[in-house]
Amino acid sequence: MSNKAEPDMGLCNFIYDRKITVRLFGVFGALFGFLGVALGAFGAHGLKGRLTPEDLAIFETGVRYQMYHALALVLLAVLWARVGGGAGSLSGWAFTAGIVVFSGSLYLMVLTGTRWLGAITPLGGLALLVGWAALAWSLFHERGG
Repeated sequence: MSNKAEPDMGLCNFIYDRKITVRLFGVFGALFGFLGVALGAFGAHGLKGRLTPEDLAIFETGVRYQMYHALALVLLAVLWARVGGGAGSLSGWAFTAGIVVFSGSLYLMVLTGTRWLGAITPLGGLALLVGWAALAWSLFHERGG
């Protein structure tokens, strides 16, 4: 018998519990959608005239991709709750990370003028691609009805 204490798996169990994770992705999608609408309105009304047309277009790209992937997270939550699939968790976490890194870096780059942030934007794009690939793999390999 070992005297070593078992590690606390509370957070890991939370992250990997399918029911909780499905709900979490739905909530993330709804919150990202809410923020996307708010940021889109801010860009259209609060930043127009304060940013160059190029920077405004960059900001709008961040909003657009955030909205696409917010809807993808909600769709993922609905599909994963109904059909399951092994890559649903990977897809959801990749979409979440991708939104934060891709859109977040674009927002920060435009609002702060810190241009080097554009160098990390492709990492967010890669995360979004991983999310779509994992979703496709999961749906293709689903074994249920």
